[in-house]
Amino acid sequence: MPRPPRTALAAFGATAEPVPLPGGRGGTWQAGSLVLKPVDFPPERRGRAVVLAGLPASTGFRVAPPVRSATGDWVADGWEACRFVAGSADVGRPDDVLRAGIAFHEAVRDVARPGYLDLRDDPWSTGDRVAWEELPVEASRPALDLLEPLVAARRPVDLPAQVVHGDLPGNVLFAEGLPPAVIDWPPYWRPASWAAAVAVVDCLCWYDAPPDLVDRWSHLPGWDQVLLRALIYRIVTHDRATGDWSPDQVRAHRPVVALVAGFSARASAR
Repeated sequence: MPRPPRTALAAFGATAEPVPLPGGRGGTWQAGSLVLKPVDFPPERRGRAVVLAGLPASTGFRVAPPVRSATGDWVADGWEACRFVAGSADVGRPDDVLRAGIAFHEAVRDVARPGYLDLRDDPWSTGDRVAWEELPVEASRPALDLLEPLVAARRPVDLPAQVVHGDLPGNVLFAEGLPPAVIDWPPYWRPASWAAAVAVVDCLCWYDAPPDLVDRWSHLPGWDQVLLRALIYRIVTHDRATGDWSPDQVRAHRPVVALVAGFSARASAR
């Protein structure tokens, strides 16, 4: 786990000794009132920071305000910084997570499509493009077995796209008396209801959410089709990132595949 170099700490004005924080794929550090982490893709960091820095205060959500370096850049020696925000993730509150996401997406609804999305090349971007039929389905045999009923049920989707947060569970922090904080934003250009669907399938696969979570949010636009694409996205991403299809991994996904495919079949029959 790399430690922020002294040059990056100095560039962002950090004076406290950094200590590691949980989450953030093991690379996030707190130094006093600042949180620092490595930058994987500088164009995304800079574009995201400009949006976050310009958001007005909201009663529906908070953000971790980005911090410029001494040079005025949002990146210093391969690191970024933001202000520390109070709160803890609680994946047992999926409905509150989704409500925070909806408020956040309303606030960023008019942001133009970021050009850096066309340059991003990683397992998450690949999974997203496969889910939306911009790339062919190519995966390992265990993944293909899970994907088959989902891919077969896809139908055309006519929903407006906007910039969205593609990983809400675990990145919404709750603190008593404060709006939830939306952090660690990976931007995508998809319908806002797709971002909610990703949160739902994550909660179903990994956080013991009850199956009726699907029905509770079925009023969102194109719900059956965005659920299919959310689950395709996660399966393909996992396949590309790890290739690990242990029995536990398959067991986590299989009932959710059945649930989402069944929901889509019922929606199509109506």
